[in-house]
Amino acid sequence: MTRAHRILEFLWSGWSGLAALCLLAAVWQAGHEAYGPFILTSPLETIQAIGVLASSREAWEIAALTLQRAVSGFALVALAGTALGVAGGYSPATMRLVTPLITVLMGVPPIAWIVLAMIWFGGSDATVRVVIVISALPTVFMGAARGITTRDPVLDKMSEAFGAGAVRRFFGIGLRQTTTTLFPAFALALGTSFKVAVMAELLSNAGGIGGALAMARMNLDIAQALAWVSIAVILLIMVEYTLVQPVKSEIDRWRHAAQPWGVKR
Repeated sequence: MTRAHRILEFLWSGWSGLAALCLLAAVWQAGHEAYGPFILTSPLETIQAIGVLASSREAWEIAALTLQRAVSGFALVALAGTALGVAGGYSPATMRLVTPLITVLMGVPPIAWIVLAMIWFGGSDATVRVVIVISALPTVFMGAARGITTRDPVLDKMSEAFGAGAVRRFFGIGLRQTTTTLFPAFALALGTSFKVAVMAELLSNAGGIGGALAMARMNLDIAQALAWVSIAVILLIMVEYTLVQPVKSEIDRWRHAAQPWGVKR
């Protein structure tokens, strides 16, 4: 019953997101009316273009290629970034050593990594994944490390007094306290993964949605270009709200224990 309540609460919260999308569509329509279809097609025309693409098997294969590249790259970032960030959070000396390197990685624009990856790997899946990992890893690393360094040590001592071992204390208390900073980092890294994947595909001619955008640019087809951008955003939203957010809700169950009878303090 508790899990069902959380699912219904999660679904009900989608109304605010739907309202934000409607506001975006209104601004989009206003821009279309102000500048004309050659500069910005209307949301309705874009939806019609998406419908045409949805009826094509080739379009599904293009979207699936970008999806698997972005999700696999994000999975590598989530695993490696969380492991390294947790290890760094427990070691202040490591954090002092790694922080300047993280600053350097975050300061280099993704397009520079794309050029280097194209030289190293050519127009392949490896190019896209490597650029995703390099671009998004610092965000997840800092989110995990910050979550560990800001955890409540009193809870560790309390669980130790009740006989919990080191492994149980880590997974049951220490790691769960990182969600405040870790899952926002996951959401940002996921968005970065899709953006970088499309950008790398576009510049390296590696197919996928980026390759389709390059073709739309050559044909000056604004409606198709916006349709592919919309498809990339739809895929991003689907992955976040079917993968990241449900896991966060399941892990954050302990936070609701501090809200008796549903009343927030």
